[in-house]
Amino acid sequence: MSGAVVLGVGVDLVHVPSFEQQLELAGSRFAGVFTPGERRDVADRAAGHGGGSGRHLAVRWAAKEALVKAWSASLFGEPPVMGDEALRQVEVVCDAWGRPRLRLLGAVATHLPDVETHLSLAHDADHALAYVLLTH
Repeated sequence: MSGAVVLGVGVDLVHVPSFEQQLELAGSRFAGVFTPGERRDVADRAAGHGGGSGRHLAVRWAAKEALVKAWSASLFGEPPVMGDEALRQVEVVCDAWGRPRLRLLGAVATHLPDVETHLSLAHDADHALAYVLLTH
């Protein structure tokens, strides 16, 4: 990251039990936000660690929200970014060792062509946290 310019920082904290309740509501906005790859990864993690998928989806939701916040911060004084559509075009992927990264898709990738994303995720008790740093 030597010589990189920080464009924006975003942080999001999710209360996992509340998020899980929202997931169960008919017509929840969360239903269409996660990519097929994210859903597969979450199912694998839930099966491997026991318990449900709620905490794994919650931390991915936090990552998407943190990316939008970082992107919005980079546009200070300009119109806001794309809303919910942007959330569907941000995917949390993990390498073979479980280290997370953001994959930008569609219009989000087009709007952020030369931007490097840095992602950190955490879980503690009933909370999930994501931190995103955008650099150029």
